Amino acid sequence: EVQLVESGGGLVQAEGSLRLSCAASGFTFDDYAIGWFRQAPGKECEFVASIKWRDNIKVYGDSVKGRFTISRDAAKNTVDLQMNSLKPEDTADYYCNVHSVWGQGTRVVVSS
Repeated sequence: EVQLVESGGGLVQAEGSLRLSCAASGFTFDDYAIGWFRQAPGKECEFVASIKWRDNIKVYGDSVKGRFTISRDAAKNTVDLQMNSLKPEDTADYYCNVHSVWGQGTRVVVSS
Protein backbone atom coordinates (compact mmCIF):
# COMPACT_ATOMS: atom_id res chain seq x y z
CA GLU A 1 0.00 0.00 0.00
CA VAL A 2 1.35 3.38 -0.99
CA GLN A 3 1.60 5.77 1.93
CA LEU A 4 2.62 9.42 2.04
CA VAL A 5 2.91 11.29 5.33
CA GLU A 6 3.68 14.99 5.38
CA SER A 7 5.16 16.91 8.28
CA GLY A 8 6.82 20.22 9.04
CA GLY A 9 4.06 22.75 8.54
CA GLY A 10 3.41 25.59 10.93
CA LEU A 11 3.17 29.32 11.43
CA VAL A 12 6.02 31.53 10.23
CA GLN A 13 6.53 35.22 9.60
CA ALA A 14 7.01 36.61 6.13
CA GLU A 15 10.57 36.17 4.83
CA GLY A 16 11.01 33.20 7.15
CA SER A 17 11.70 29.57 6.27
CA LEU A 18 10.11 26.18 6.78
CA ARG A 19 11.08 22.68 5.74
CA LEU A 20 8.38 20.18 4.85
CA SER A 21 9.01 16.47 4.67
CA CYS A 22 7.10 13.69 2.93
CA ALA A 23 7.76 10.16 4.18
CA ALA A 24 6.94 7.71 1.41
CA SER A 25 6.52 3.95 1.38
CA GLY A 26 4.87 1.11 -0.46
CA PHE A 27 6.09 1.61 -4.02
CA THR A 28 9.15 1.34 -6.22
CA PHE A 29 10.63 4.78 -5.94
CA ASP A 30 12.69 4.65 -9.14
CA ASP A 31 9.56 4.41 -11.27
CA TYR A 32 7.97 7.66 -10.17
CA ALA A 33 8.19 11.36 -9.64
CA ILE A 34 7.03 12.69 -6.28
CA GLY A 35 5.44 16.09 -6.14
CA TRP A 36 4.34 18.78 -3.76
CA PHE A 37 1.10 20.64 -4.35
CA ARG A 38 -0.71 23.24 -2.32
CA GLN A 39 -4.22 24.54 -1.92
CA ALA A 40 -5.00 27.89 -0.40
CA PRO A 41 -8.46 28.65 1.02
CA GLY A 42 -10.90 29.28 -1.81
CA LYS A 43 -8.34 28.54 -4.50
CA GLU A 44 -7.56 25.66 -6.80
CA CYS A 45 -4.82 23.17 -6.17
CA GLU A 46 -1.46 24.48 -7.39
CA PHE A 47 1.64 22.59 -8.44
CA VAL A 48 4.65 23.51 -6.29
CA ALA A 49 7.51 21.19 -7.23
CA SER A 50 8.35 17.64 -8.22
CA ILE A 51 11.38 15.39 -8.31
CA LYS A 52 12.04 12.24 -10.33
CA TRP A 53 13.44 9.72 -7.93
CA ARG A 54 15.65 7.88 -10.43
CA ASP A 55 17.53 10.80 -11.94
CA ASN A 56 16.85 13.61 -9.48
CA ILE A 57 15.30 15.87 -12.12
CA LYS A 58 13.44 18.73 -10.44
CA VAL A 59 10.63 20.93 -11.67
CA TYR A 60 9.22 24.00 -9.94
CA GLY A 61 6.07 26.05 -10.23
CA ASP A 62 6.62 29.61 -11.37
CA SER A 63 5.46 31.12 -8.09
CA VAL A 64 8.13 29.32 -6.02
CA LYS A 65 11.14 29.28 -8.34
CA GLY A 66 14.23 30.59 -6.63
CA ARG A 67 12.66 30.35 -3.16
CA PHE A 68 11.77 26.67 -2.72
CA THR A 69 14.03 23.64 -3.14
CA ILE A 70 12.87 20.05 -3.44
CA SER A 71 15.19 17.19 -2.56
CA ARG A 72 15.09 13.49 -1.84
CA ASP A 73 16.80 11.36 0.77
CA ALA A 74 17.16 7.81 -0.53
CA ALA A 75 18.26 6.49 2.85
CA LYS A 76 15.15 7.80 4.58
CA ASN A 77 12.72 7.53 1.63
CA THR A 78 11.67 11.13 2.12
CA VAL A 79 11.12 14.07 -0.17
CA ASP A 80 11.71 17.43 1.45
CA LEU A 81 10.61 20.89 0.46
CA GLN A 82 12.81 23.69 1.77
CA MET A 83 10.83 26.91 1.66
CA ASN A 84 12.70 30.20 2.01
CA SER A 85 11.64 33.83 1.71
CA LEU A 86 8.08 32.85 2.50
CA LYS A 87 5.27 35.20 1.59
CA PRO A 88 1.73 35.47 2.95
CA GLU A 89 0.51 34.15 -0.39
CA ASP A 90 2.35 30.89 0.32
CA THR A 91 -0.23 30.18 3.02
CA ALA A 92 -1.90 26.90 2.08
CA ASP A 93 -2.30 23.24 2.85
CA TYR A 94 0.65 21.43 1.29
CA TYR A 95 0.25 17.92 -0.05
CA CYS A 96 2.66 15.26 -1.20
CA ASN A 97 1.67 13.23 -4.26
CA VAL A 98 2.84 10.21 -6.20
CA HIS A 99 0.81 8.90 -9.13
CA SER A 100 -2.79 9.02 -7.84
CA VAL A 101 -2.00 8.91 -4.12
CA TRP A 102 -2.07 11.94 -1.82
CA GLY A 103 -0.93 12.47 1.72
CA GLN A 104 -3.10 14.03 4.39
CA GLY A 105 -1.46 17.43 4.03
CA THR A 106 0.33 19.83 6.32
CA ARG A 107 -0.71 23.44 6.86
CA VAL A 108 1.60 26.39 6.32
CA VAL A 109 0.58 29.83 7.51
CA VAL A 110 2.73 32.84 6.68
CA SER A 111 1.95 36.00 8.59
CA SER A 112 2.71 39.46 7.26
